[in-house]
Amino acid sequence: MPILTNHRILITGVLTDDSLAFGIARRALEAGATIALTGAGRGLSLTRRTARKLEQFGDVGEVIELDVTQPEQVAAAVSQVKNRFERLDGLVHAIGYAPPSCLGAGMFVAPFEDVSLAMHISTFSLSALVGAFRPLLQRSTAQGGASVIALDFDGSRAYPMYDWMGVMKAGLESLGRYLAREVGPDQIRVNMLAAGPIRTMAAKSIPGFEVFEDTWAERAPLGWDVNDSSAVADSAVALLSPLLRAVTASVIHVDGGAHAMG
Repeated sequence: MPILTNHRILITGVLTDDSLAFGIARRALEAGATIALTGAGRGLSLTRRTARKLEQFGDVGEVIELDVTQPEQVAAAVSQVKNRFERLDGLVHAIGYAPPSCLGAGMFVAPFEDVSLAMHISTFSLSALVGAFRPLLQRSTAQGGASVIALDFDGSRAYPMYDWMGVMKAGLESLGRYLAREVGPDQIRVNMLAAGPIRTMAAKSIPGFEVFEDTWAERAPLGWDVNDSSAVADSAVALLSPLLRAVTASVIHVDGGAHAMG
């Protein structure tokens, strides 16, 4: 029996078929899950178009509109998921954005308004979604309960050009631990999946991304392919499954081991 049979999973952040969230959605469907996708703003039509590429792997259904900065849309999304699924066994947070001033210009250029927007979308939104969907996650029938995954990028170090987004990822990791502490008694686990650099649409918005591309494989003991996200998707499926049902509040590094090297 596929490992995610009977699992109902909400996946955010699918824009194009090169996104990490798309790879996770595909693997979840192949592993037996039923999924729903969300999209927001101008990217909503793009998400709907990309969702059609997943139909060969399973039923996706209508894409749910969800702008995490709009509380009324969050509430409406909860209602739609409740009507469709009645419960949630998994939630994948793959949402992140920072205005251009927050990336590649150092730490003294971005105004607070830009930093606060980056914080709202990239970090606070995890708390907003877990809190809003908590009643549905509490209803999970999966062995070990529900699983929440937040896509991460090593927040323990300062990387060139990553600037304020690095701060947001460090905040995301800390937030994940606090959320895990709070919702653990509900049999909801929260983990961060810190992927190595993958060539996606989001990566293109990072100035100097080629620095990561050129050096990551050299630093990683296992090597690293910026064009292959399959290991990240497989790790996400493991976290969503009962196999890792006793793992929570953890940062799982899927980066070839680069994060631990000097």
